[in-house]
Amino acid sequence: MSERDVMEYDVVTVGAGPAGLAFAIRLKQLKPDLSVCVIEKASTIGAQILSGAVIEPGPLDELLPGWRDNPPPICVPATEDEFWFLTRTGGFKFPIVPPQMNNHGNFIVSLGATCAWLAPQAEALGVEIYPGFAAAETLIEQGRVVGVRIGDMGVAKDGSHKPGYTQGIDIRARITVLAEGARGHLAKPLIKQYGLDAGSDPQSYSIGIKELWQVPEDRVNPGKIVHSLGWPADSRTYGGSFLYHLTGGRIALGYVSGLDYRDPNYQPYEAFQQWKHHPTVKPLLDGGSILSAGARAIVTGGYQSLPKTEMPGAILIGCDAGLVNVPKIKGVHQAMRSGMLAAEHIASTDAVEGWDAKLRGSVVYSELKKVRNFKPGFKKGLWFGLINSGWETVTGGASPWTLKVKSDHASLQKLSEAETPKRDYVDRSLAPRDRLAGVYYAATEHDEDQPVHLRVENTDVCVTKCAEEYGNPCTRFCPAGVYEMVEDEAGKRLQINAANCVHCKTCDIKDPYQIINWVTPEGAAGPNYQNL
Repeated sequence: MSERDVMEYDVVTVGAGPAGLAFAIRLKQLKPDLSVCVIEKASTIGAQILSGAVIEPGPLDELLPGWRDNPPPICVPATEDEFWFLTRTGGFKFPIVPPQMNNHGNFIVSLGATCAWLAPQAEALGVEIYPGFAAAETLIEQGRVVGVRIGDMGVAKDGSHKPGYTQGIDIRARITVLAEGARGHLAKPLIKQYGLDAGSDPQSYSIGIKELWQVPEDRVNPGKIVHSLGWPADSRTYGGSFLYHLTGGRIALGYVSGLDYRDPNYQPYEAFQQWKHHPTVKPLLDGGSILSAGARAIVTGGYQSLPKTEMPGAILIGCDAGLVNVPKIKGVHQAMRSGMLAAEHIASTDAVEGWDAKLRGSVVYSELKKVRNFKPGFKKGLWFGLINSGWETVTGGASPWTLKVKSDHASLQKLSEAETPKRDYVDRSLAPRDRLAGVYYAATEHDEDQPVHLRVENTDVCVTKCAEEYGNPCTRFCPAGVYEMVEDEAGKRLQINAANCVHCKTCDIKDPYQIINWVTPEGAAGPNYQNL
């Protein structure tokens, strides 16, 4: 192997999401002479960003005070909120919207389009941004993170080099900022290596599945925001929907399932499709068409799952740290705020040391503390969760206790002990017809002849122990049909359809044996979301 090319910067940021871009912009505002690089594994900035998303504009007002004069391409002021409890055939609208879900003054955006809008503003300040650069591993010397290594391009599935092989470069920096989003593939091993989670509960996640629809314009009320809980989730499964009215006859809609669900037969994707057929939703979509679709893990552990956010040479920000405010269903303002605070810390100290203390002394941390008991309360069921949420709201999160968070994979029951609830599902006719059709709307692309980026440590477990104990739940919890149990003349085996992957990370999180490890494929591979 030839010696790798090296690029050197003062700071390298992994991930061009709201946290990474806000960090880079703020750092260059404060320290224009610092060399700052942002790398992004997607083909273009925003192509793999997926969120609801309704954002609180406070951090953006501080970062770019004149942004409202030149807003992102999809940016609709919130006009009204509705909160519903659904049954199979109906439901009721809550007379009062919970205060956490009051969106007065907020904006409905496409987070992908917003990041694509932020990127040139960072570049105008001198930030170097490189899409298609997938950081495959961190560089560590004498116990200190000194940068990242970009994955090689043009490697065949068998490990040989194809004619277009290009060796990945090393990007070295005094400070490395990890802003990869939920379940970052670099942060995951670093948290373990440096014991960053030693004093916290395990992290917890949900999966959000989203579609963007084009419908007749007279059905749309721009700025309207509708959330629901109840059907199709049973009372022991955390789940709820969002439906946002945009301009131009477009509706953004999705369903969030907590990955702490117990039933091994539960299918988050099917729950979403069922919800679309509810009487309050289906009439909006009939005759319309899907424009884009995708899925992404959402970090939901909150206050008690927050790891230490600094290590020698590197820091965690945004969803890599786990900063989502779950009852608000919002993390963008927290991500941007953490990025800006990190930039201010580095600008004033020129070091990572002290970042964790600064974050924990900030409004980002205090916001998480106030809502720390909302999501864990639902582990005891829907009704306890609602009562607990009411209590936490009334007391402002001042309860003298902190409920515990457990690993999502540990909550899955074995088939022999599971009580499969009556799903009460309905016949469905709306597109897409199945998960593979949904993958089409994600516009996901992977070279078929590259190493599989979903690495299963021991596939024998899949055809023996997992088949018997859990019935191979990976074939159900993956929203893209990546995992498939097939039987041929050689016997039963696990087939990994890696080209379908939309990079949601659900398999890495929910696998009951924790033998699936998501690593990055070649740069630019994966989904190419449009306005999600």
